[in-house]
Amino acid sequence: MKKTRVALAAIALGTALLATACAPAADETKPDAQSAEPTVLKVAAVQAPMTDVVKAAGDAIEDGYEVELVEVADYITSNTILNSGDVYANFSQHVPYMQTFNEGNDGTLVGVQPVYNFVIAFYSKTLDDIADLSDGAKVAIPDDPSNTGRALKLLAANEIIVLDPDVDPYEATVDDITGNPKDLEFVQVPIASLNAAYEEADLVFQWPSHIAALGLSPEKDGLITELDDRFALNLVVQQKDADSEATEALKKAFTSDEVREVIEGNGTIETAW
Repeated sequence: MKKTRVALAAIALGTALLATACAPAADETKPDAQSAEPTVLKVAAVQAPMTDVVKAAGDAIEDGYEVELVEVADYITSNTILNSGDVYANFSQHVPYMQTFNEGNDGTLVGVQPVYNFVIAFYSKTLDDIADLSDGAKVAIPDDPSNTGRALKLLAANEIIVLDPDVDPYEATVDDITGNPKDLEFVQVPIASLNAAYEEADLVFQWPSHIAALGLSPEKDGLITELDDRFALNLVVQQKDADSEATEALKKAFTSDEVREVIEGNGTIETAW
C-alpha cells in the first residue's frame, strides 16, 4: 500500500513564499510505467480532517504517482503556494473562498472535485439556546467575503437579523443588515482566529475542523447550524492543470473508498460526490 509523504511547512500567515517551501510541484508528463520513481504530487492542506483526507488519497493514488502532504499554517498560504506553483494542488477550501482569492491575487485556481460537505454553526460559551441572546451581544464572524455572507445568511434564516432583500445573501456584508432588533455588535476576524473569539464574544461562527480543538461539535454544541453543498470542500489545482492526467489521478484518489472511510468516520462531514 502506498503511503503519503508528509512535509510540514512551518509557514506563518503572509510568509507563504519561504524558500524552504519551494520545490517543483509535479512532473507535468504522464509517469513512465517502467520508471522506478513515481511522479510526486504535492498537496497542501491546513489541518484535520483535510490532512487526513490527503493522506487517505495518498494511499489510494494509482501506480506511477505519489502524494506528498504539505501541511501549512493557514488558508492564504495554501492558495499562495499553489498559485505560485510550489505545490500541485491543495485541499483547504470551498470554491467561493477560492474565487475571492483569485479576484484579489490574479489567481488561476480552479476547483476540480468536491470531496466533502461540512456543517457550520454558531457557538456560545454562555448560552444554551439562541433565544437567550441578549441585546447588544457581541457576535464574531469571519472576515473573508464568502464566509461573511454564509454567517449572515444563517443569522437571517433564523430571524436574528434582516438582510437587504436586494442583495444576494451569499454576498452580504454587515453593511447589508437592514434589521438588527437586538442591536448586535459584529466583530470580524479570520477563521483561524474565531476560536480565540469564542472566549470573549457572546456568539461565534466557526468551521467544525477548527471548533473541534475546543472539544465542540456542531451536532452537540451548535446553537444554529447549516449544511450547504455550495460550500463543499474541493480539490483545487491551477487552471492549466485542470484536465491533466495527474489531476485525473488525484480526482480518482480523492473519491476513493479510502477517502470515503475517513469522511464517514467523522461525524461533522459527509461525502460530496
